[in-house]
Amino acid sequence: TRADAFTPVTIEIPLAWGEMDALGHVNNVVYFRYLESSRVAYIDRLNWGRGTLAAEGVGFILQSVQARFRRPLVYPDTVRVTARLAELESDRFTLEHEVISTALGDVAALGRGTIVTYDYGKQSKAPMPDRLRQAILTLEQPA
Repeated sequence: TRADAFTPVTIEIPLAWGEMDALGHVNNVVYFRYLESSRVAYIDRLNWGRGTLAAEGVGFILQSVQARFRRPLVYPDTVRVTARLAELESDRFTLEHEVISTALGDVAALGRGTIVTYDYGKQSKAPMPDRLRQAILTLEQPA
C-alpha cells in the first residue's frame, strides 16, 4: 500500500448488502463506483464546480479508468477510498486510488483514472487552465 504517501482525499463508504453478487462478495462493477466517488470528491476539493466551469469554459471528461482487484469485499464492511495525483500533463491528470477494507485491514483494490480537461462548448479536449493546475498542485501539498 501507499499508506506512507501523502493522500489529499480519503472518503469512507459503507458497503451495502445489495452490492454483493451471487458469489457472495461485492460485484466488481461496484469498485468502479467507489473509484468514481473518490474522483468526484477530489474534483470537489479543487473547487471547480459548475460556476467555475461556466467562467472558464473547461470541465472534465473521464478518458480511462482501471482497477486491479486484490481482495474480495463482503458485507458488512466500510471501505476507505483514496485519491492522489499520479501524473499531471498539459490537458489531463491521472489519479491513483486505493480501496481499503476496514474489516480486512488491507487493500482490496487499486485503481487509476485519467481525467482530460474538456471544452463542452466545442466538444473537444482543451488545455488545462493555469488556475486548475495551481489548484491541483496546492491540493497535493501536505498541510
